[in-house]
Amino acid sequence: MVFSSDRLKARAAALGFNLVGITPAAPSPTLDAYFRWIDAGMHGTMGYMARPDRQQRRRELDVILPGVRSLVVVGLDYRVWLPEALLSDPSRGRVAAYAWGQDYHDVMTPRLEALADWLRVESGQAISHRAYVDTGAILERSHAQQAGLGFVGKNTMLIHPRRGSYFFLGEILTDLEFSLYDEPSPATMCGSCTRCLLACPTRAFPRPHVLDARRCISYLTIEHKGWIDRSLRPLMGNWIFGCDVCQDVCPWQRFAPETVEPAFRPSDIDRAAPPLLSLLAMDTARFQTQFGGSPIARIGRDRLVRNACVAAGNWGHSDAVEPLLRLLDDTSPLVRGHAAWALRRMTGDDTTPALKRRWAREEDGEVKAELEFSIEA
Repeated sequence: MVFSSDRLKARAAALGFNLVGITPAAPSPTLDAYFRWIDAGMHGTMGYMARPDRQQRRRELDVILPGVRSLVVVGLDYRVWLPEALLSDPSRGRVAAYAWGQDYHDVMTPRLEALADWLRVESGQAISHRAYVDTGAILERSHAQQAGLGFVGKNTMLIHPRRGSYFFLGEILTDLEFSLYDEPSPATMCGSCTRCLLACPTRAFPRPHVLDARRCISYLTIEHKGWIDRSLRPLMGNWIFGCDVCQDVCPWQRFAPETVEPAFRPSDIDRAAPPLLSLLAMDTARFQTQFGGSPIARIGRDRLVRNACVAAGNWGHSDAVEPLLRLLDDTSPLVRGHAAWALRRMTGDDTTPALKRRWAREEDGEVKAELEFSIEA
């Protein structure tokens, strides 16, 4: 049986999705570029991306779902407007817009499963499917481009020419065939514009359409579990979870609509830009209370406070000295080390004696190296 594409799209819209496209199940046309990216080591410490089983799934979608014929790709807007002056306040930590509300996985996955269940009932077939929301070993932006949802910009984001790039993607892989498949969007519509490449604070784009994750603020604050490169810390500003710079400067964003999905709106301003002093004093219990159910929950208290230490060092205000001094005795080596770096950047305060006292009793080698760097700086 061949199922009606129009009926599927109408049902997806009824479930709240803002975009939907359908493409035949085939390997991504950018697969070779992805493997070159992996070979160059630009995935950093995200070792799962290079795993042979993950690479095989990207080569052959049949490995994910035997007999797969189609990919249904959906988009859900998440843009919310907040004052830029508040977000860029150096006394606050800045969170990428996608993480201001509830975890998008929890919002989108049930709707995708509901769409797949509807397909099963309406088609009258025992169809097989897999639903992904940023979780499967597929190149979802490339597949979304094949499904007509937009083009991939020089900042590697999927950009819809009438909606910008502030939308989440989700996919259903199914063995069902559809009556009509969407035409691919153009490969690019960026023209000669290079705003995103030039605006990146850490110069994470070695060339258009290539992102070196090892220099990306989103990677450093979310995916990277270890020590943030000292040369990159001063460039990170007040970002503590993700980064929106390369999206914000894109001219196509002028068309981005505000989301009508209440789950993606912040419950209060501190979910979008929490005060750094509050973050520096945060324990695990308060972290779970404040950020439970949001994407921030996935990195845990220690990495969030690590990021807040970097932002506090870039703020450089004396109000942060006392909280940072207390963090020199934190149970997490990551927090202790990044707090030491931040203390050395405080204006008008000589923190050297405190750093030396901590160095004398510090047992962790990496923390000791951070203390030595901060003492000698």
